[in-house]
Amino acid sequence: MGKKYTIGVDYGTQSGRAVLVDLSNGHEIADHVTPYPHHVIDERLPGSGIKLEYDWALQHPDDYLEVLRTSVPAVVRESGVNPEDIIGIGIDFTACTMLPVDEAGEPLCFQAELADQPHSWVKLWKHHAAQPEADKINRIAEERGEAFLARYGGKISSEWMIAKIWQILDEAPDIYEKTNMFLEATDWVISQMTGNIVRNSCTAGYKAIWHKRDGYPSKEYFKALDPRLEHLTDTKLRGEVIPLGSNAGGLQPSMAEMMGLKPGIAVAAGNVDAHAAVPAVGVVTPGKLVMAMGTSICHMVLGTEEKEVEGMCGVVEDGIIPGLFGYEAGQSAVGDIFEWYVEESLPAYVKEAASKEGLSVHQWLEREASAYKPGQSGLLALDWWNGNRSVLVDTDLTGMILGMTLLTKPQEVYRALLEATAFGTRKIVDAFQESGVDVDALYACGGLPQKNRLLMQIYADVTKREIFVADSKQTPALGAAIFAAVAAGKEAGGYDDVVTAAQQMARVKEETFKPIPENVEVYEKLYQEYNLLHDYFGRGENDVMKRLKKIKLSTEAELKPVR
Repeated sequence: MGKKYTIGVDYGTQSGRAVLVDLSNGHEIADHVTPYPHHVIDERLPGSGIKLEYDWALQHPDDYLEVLRTSVPAVVRESGVNPEDIIGIGIDFTACTMLPVDEAGEPLCFQAELADQPHSWVKLWKHHAAQPEADKINRIAEERGEAFLARYGGKISSEWMIAKIWQILDEAPDIYEKTNMFLEATDWVISQMTGNIVRNSCTAGYKAIWHKRDGYPSKEYFKALDPRLEHLTDTKLRGEVIPLGSNAGGLQPSMAEMMGLKPGIAVAAGNVDAHAAVPAVGVVTPGKLVMAMGTSICHMVLGTEEKEVEGMCGVVEDGIIPGLFGYEAGQSAVGDIFEWYVEESLPAYVKEAASKEGLSVHQWLEREASAYKPGQSGLLALDWWNGNRSVLVDTDLTGMILGMTLLTKPQEVYRALLEATAFGTRKIVDAFQESGVDVDALYACGGLPQKNRLLMQIYADVTKREIFVADSKQTPALGAAIFAAVAAGKEAGGYDDVVTAAQQMARVKEETFKPIPENVEVYEKLYQEYNLLHDYFGRGENDVMKRLKKIKLSTEAELKPVR
């Protein structure tokens, strides 16, 4: 049998990319990006121009098909690979990105008479307008002592499936009635390729409160939320939940023709972008924490049993690798904090110095900050510029820098911010460790590890663990291609399980970041101080951050112009 290939498609917030991968070694033969024609819809609806309210974020489902129409044929062409040798396709998606569909599985926003109804469109993961519903979901679950709450660190997010469905019911009951099923966008795209509607265990578990043994929360719980939701899981959330790496069905002839692929090839169950990256860095066993590092960080680790961990985003059986429990935690701002500093808080002379040397501002700051030893700046920061996701699960917390003097330099502040995000990760590592979920090494993927060596060294020193870095720049897409190889199976030239596929196809760089003993010693002292501040401001002893926010909001309300 000659060489075989699969295609992985990674659906992000602004664009989708396809990667064609060699199954013998995981090499990416070709990749292609399609920016979404409609981008993120957060101001006005396409066509009608109807204005959206605050905190809304929608997308156009046809943009997802555009990626299949454009990027998939492009990688087949560019690679020169014979379509006969491409045995499967897999996708990953931002989540929870969800949409209502009719009996035929078509998005409601495709119907002319519903296109001017905002609730008929795809709600993107960062649609936050269902916060009132999320608050009630959590309050009622707590009052009733619902067991599922602990599996999500004590809070269900407004970004997730149930809050978004309830918002539709609250604000557009007619759209709710017309909905045959609510689907994750990843499951909808799979249904377009195969003609079958199935749900994947990753999004069902992390985003829709589904549990492999217990199923969804009880009808009584949903009735307590709203009598109209009592039968939600049997009706509009019905459907088989299949594990990752399952074959969701063969590629339909019409879609195969559109993409330049062979009809009938395996289409893998949908997946989430960060979670798909785990096998792509070779992590298929417990004890290794994978950090998908970008504007924020998603932390994922595998375990053999279900444990309760403070502030985690979820633990799901078969959620990342079939046969294991997948744990997820996160920091809600990392790269975003460094970006904020550079864009909003940097003296002009730094920008001038960097451009004189032909460096980007980040490169200049990294070089200058590297000249300092740990602790030398006398600064310490809390990394809560966008609230805290794990372990405090509190969006009302804000950032802080301590130790400023008249001699403090921009590169010292920059270094303190890098260190703050490392302390935030250490807090998460400690929470897993204390709950009996081992973390022995860290694996990093995403944009940041490729760009900032100082950052990775600080993370190794602060967490006291060796860090391995992904060799692929398209880690989620590579992961999607790995699951496609498993869905195709060994007989077709793929693999029978994810572990074997990852052994052959996953790639990390040879160079790793190891803790430097003298740095570890100083960072241990600084981390103890970070911990004191973390608990003082984050656990209610001093709610000054929240009081300041209240004053700010009341002042803003007073200053609002009267229309």
